[in-house]
Amino acid sequence: MSSLESPIDSRAFRRALGNFATGVTIVTATAPDGTRAGVTANSFNSVSLDPPLILWSIDKRSSSLAVFRQASHFAVNILAADQIELSNQFARPRDDKFAGVSFDSGLGGAPLLPDCAARFQCQLHQQVDGGDHVILIGLVQAFDDLGRSPLLYHQGAYSMVLPHTRMTAKAEGQPASSAFQGRLSHNLYYLMTQAVRGYQADYQPRQLSTGLRTSEARMLMVLENDAGLCLGDLLREVAMPLREIEEAVAILKRKGMVVDAEDRYVLTPAGVEQADALWRIAREQQDKVFAQFSEEQVETFKTMLKAVIALG
Repeated sequence: MSSLESPIDSRAFRRALGNFATGVTIVTATAPDGTRAGVTANSFNSVSLDPPLILWSIDKRSSSLAVFRQASHFAVNILAADQIELSNQFARPRDDKFAGVSFDSGLGGAPLLPDCAARFQCQLHQQVDGGDHVILIGLVQAFDDLGRSPLLYHQGAYSMVLPHTRMTAKAEGQPASSAFQGRLSHNLYYLMTQAVRGYQADYQPRQLSTGLRTSEARMLMVLENDAGLCLGDLLREVAMPLREIEEAVAILKRKGMVVDAEDRYVLTPAGVEQADALWRIAREQQDKVFAQFSEEQVETFKTMLKAVIALG
């Protein structure tokens, strides 16, 4: 018997497949009788751009299979990095996976989950037998690109996206512009803006890898050390337009990280935990960037920055 004909160890095969890092999705649908289904899946993939086709697969033993076979549409909700709990909720058997979950109704009644990285609304295009799974191919009829860093799955564990160290090193090794050597090298405003840009090049991707937008991250970090801030305080501290602040507050409330306390906003335990993670990322970046300077130099720098800020 050749090696190709030898039986495959299913556990070893699963481990080998686990070397391929994937995104994490929750695929949802509603049957004609109103029965909803949602399953966590990492088998999602693109098939065609013209026509726009995608696919995913579901275990034939799944209790949700009947709903997906009957439904005219399904939705693929690509999860953001901070949606691990949501992923687990739809991965485990339970009577009502949608309990406590807010969602909108999409095409064919397929539930659309909020705050994802992206969402695809698909008409059921084709069902293909795939061994112990059924492969469902969908014709994409609408989609949302929500711009959040995605949740990843690798070797049986959740992970997140970070820039590759080689790409970071390449960016750091790029020579400065020749214009920087002229009069601009003595212009403090220009130097400050370039310093912020250089600082954020490595820091911002790490912050975004948490699945939060910059506005949401700022909100949590500002609230972290306060008993609560009103809307006016937030406008002053986070330096963002009112519309963005209100949107960030609404999203953080929905995520269970912020609650109202009379006319103020305060962090929940989940919000405190997330804020701690953000401050840890900020502290590591600060230590990395300013490691070349003495403590006295750093304190002088802080004093100068605070004095400039006070002018405003």
